[in-house]
Amino acid sequence: MADITLDADKVEELKAVCVKFNHDGGELINVLHAAQIIFGYLPAEVQVIVAEGLNVSIAHVYGVVTFYSFFTMTPKGEHPISICMGTACYVRGAEKVLDEFNKLLGTKTGETTPDGKFSVSSLRCVGACGLAPVVTVGEKVYGRVAAADVKGILAEYGA
Repeated sequence: MADITLDADKVEELKAVCVKFNHDGGELINVLHAAQIIFGYLPAEVQVIVAEGLNVSIAHVYGVVTFYSFFTMTPKGEHPISICMGTACYVRGAEKVLDEFNKLLGTKTGETTPDGKFSVSSLRCVGACGLAPVVTVGEKVYGRVAAADVKGILAEYGA
């Protein structure tokens, strides 16, 4: 895997976050959340900075990043799309909705479009079971989504 070059301003911002949390290894999850907001994802280079900034091992940071599904080591698209696959959403057709997003975008679940505009993922539960099936695009939540609605949702984001 090739090393990536991180933006120096973002690196300094992340180091400031470590200072804000007093270099406390017990704050690892909070620092990783901040790092993912700053960089958009958590590549190995960011994990090294976090490990050094909190005085914890790189293996520990990697273990936390790979354990929690919220964290990602691959860049997300400008418009990250998540389809809830929890029980209520699944039984109401979420799999068909997910398939339609992948078909229209030419992706597989977990991938980002070549132009970097969209990424598609599934998740366990959004906590809005009464609106099943649920789709999120960034922070926007769409409820009672059917496969036929997918084209319209994508159109809102210029697809």
